Amino acid sequence: MEFQPNSHLSYCSNIHPGESWQDTFSNLKTHIPVIKAQVSPDQPFGIGLRLSNEASIDLAKAEHLSALKSWLTEANCYVFTMNGFPYGGFHDQVIKDKVHAPDWTTPERLAYTKRLADILAQLLPEGVIGGISTSPLSYRWWHQQEDFDQVKTTCTAQLMDLMIHLQELKQQTGKSIHIDMEPEPDGLLETGQEFIDYYQKFLLGEQLSIITEAFECSKVEAKTKVKEHIQLCYDICHYAVEYEEAAPSVEQLRALDIPVGKIQISAALKASLGTLSDRMSIKADLQNFVEPNYLHQAVLKQLDGELTRFKDLDIALKEIDNDQFTELRTHYHVPLFTETYGNLKSTQDEIVNLLSLWKEKPFCSHLEVETYTWGVLPSALKKDIDASIIRELEWVLNTVTR
Repeated sequence: MEFQPNSHLSYCSNIHPGESWQDTFSNLKTHIPVIKAQVSPDQPFGIGLRLSNEASIDLAKAEHLSALKSWLTEANCYVFTMNGFPYGGFHDQVIKDKVHAPDWTTPERLAYTKRLADILAQLLPEGVIGGISTSPLSYRWWHQQEDFDQVKTTCTAQLMDLMIHLQELKQQTGKSIHIDMEPEPDGLLETGQEFIDYYQKFLLGEQLSIITEAFECSKVEAKTKVKEHIQLCYDICHYAVEYEEAAPSVEQLRALDIPVGKIQISAALKASLGTLSDRMSIKADLQNFVEPNYLHQAVLKQLDGELTRFKDLDIALKEIDNDQFTELRTHYHVPLFTETYGNLKSTQDEIVNLLSLWKEKPFCSHLEVETYTWGVLPSALKKDIDASIIRELEWVLNTVTR
């Protein structure tokens, strides 16, 4: 695929249903050749691989890894990034806040992520750095606010254990892998600013001694190791829902030297609220996007700029006639290439802004389209999945190159 030098673009395979390795591999063999033939006929095509815990256990077996490696060679494809956020089922079932379970307080989340890293180290081409996106520690509403710091401390100890594993894996295989933490509305790390605060206070501060002691190194060397292996997953949809603008967000990350491991290219839904009559039409359009499977957190902006957060879209819709609110944004990964949905718009402009900044000065080498809601979109928006993915990737390529 013709793209920026030393950068990789793909889509996340969590789009395709299937939790077993057999189903996952079948999906790759069915869809990837069709998509590659259109968007990258002559160049190797990178894959953003999503493995459930169940699939990862199976793929870790030597015979299955060998079969995947052979297919990747035949298909002229490679794996450079993984989505390690959803641990279990992700399609055709009610997921909601269970997408965060098990969280980073548990040994299960640590074991799963270590296994993903071991698999990725076997799949990475020489000279390519790998990445694995992961959850924002936990789901905010599972904990009392006064316990947040203690939960973060527990999670950080687990992440430091993982980081030691990644350093040892690099020594054994020569492959460098970073874990990309993904702030999300209602996550324990909800905003980009909360991620930065956590990164500085916990990873580079209070618990850095775990690394200095494990590797008998200085604080400066330990911070370098942390920045190599624990980075940010900048999900554009999530930032947009929180009204965080691209330019100041990227500038702050640069100024603080906090690395971005992955950009997830995704669009949210938004609506500017006008008269009461307008709001009723907007509410009717938004009602079409209320569905039982995924979390669709919503954030309403007030006249004074303050933000009010709601756990799900249906709850926020009950407040839409309150004239103190001027805009609604909701966590719903809608197609990138469509800007308007009746009375609604997507946050496509935020994607254009971020990609413009990235093109001017690339700050990340992994870019992944993550529109996973094809199966639950209103019927008028459901299209052939391969054609939709191709259109998404071509839109990104055109946006970057124009």
